[in-house]
Amino acid sequence: MFGNNRNELRQVYLSCWQLKKNNLPMDAMQQVVANIVELHPEYHQLLEDDDIVDKDYSADTGESNPFLHMSMHIALHEQISTNRPDGINDCYQKLCILHGGAHDAEHAMMECLGEALWIAQSNQTTPDEAKYLECLKKSAQII
Repeated sequence: MFGNNRNELRQVYLSCWQLKKNNLPMDAMQQVVANIVELHPEYHQLLEDDDIVDKDYSADTGESNPFLHMSMHIALHEQISTNRPDGINDCYQKLCILHGGAHDAEHAMMECLGEALWIAQSNQTTPDEAKYLECLKKSAQII
């Protein structure tokens, strides 16, 4: 989305949130980021602290990474807008109905996305789109 530097990426979230809070002009991508932050009030106070960009998160401690979570929302928005993998829009629409809205549907989709990314990282391969889509279809009760 913005590069490979973790702290720079995290700083984008802080900056976009400040722009949104102060009603300042934003480009399209900044609006996407700010809107996702807005949907997560549990992260608002975190994003007030510039030191948060240096914080390490570990699954071992049970602490969720807010930046990963919001980045997954952005990834899903991109996938849905381009319908890639082919068929993701059908899954998304069905999940919106099953979960009563887009935000909760995306959270359900994150389970499949997270699994696909974890397997790819573990195997040092690219994510398997077919298995990812199969997971989404099962979640959406399409198969």
